[in-house]
Amino acid sequence: MKNWIILGLLIVMMTCIKCTKNDDSIPLTTVDVTVNINQPAYFDLQVVGGWEYLNGGSMGLLVYRQSTDVFKAYDRHSTYRPDDYCRVYVDSTNVFAVDECSDSRFVLTDGSVETGPASIPLKEYTTTFNGSILQIYN
Repeated sequence: MKNWIILGLLIVMMTCIKCTKNDDSIPLTTVDVTVNINQPAYFDLQVVGGWEYLNGGSMGLLVYRQSTDVFKAYDRHSTYRPDDYCRVYVDSTNVFAVDECSDSRFVLTDGSVETGPASIPLKEYTTTFNGSILQIYN
């Protein structure tokens, strides 16, 4: 009888682990990008509110200059049904990134969801800035 109880508990635990596993995550990739924003190719990053697409991450990076010293870097891989491999694009307002498949809208200043069906913010990477060199990494 004791063995049946232990077996039952193991089955319940395995089921719970599978239930909590986040299968809807962005693929893990190494990100280590260095950009000199004073180069002409990165002109848009020289002003607050500017943004630029860069190579890196799962489906590219979206870099947004939030203030003089603060940059935000997001993976362009949409968090809504990531297995569909949909990419986000900055819309004409330059305020939101929009998922090309679901029309979910994400706020550029913090990556949060503005309108769904997405419910998870964009994946954000760490940035450091020394006045001209921007580093993006995880």
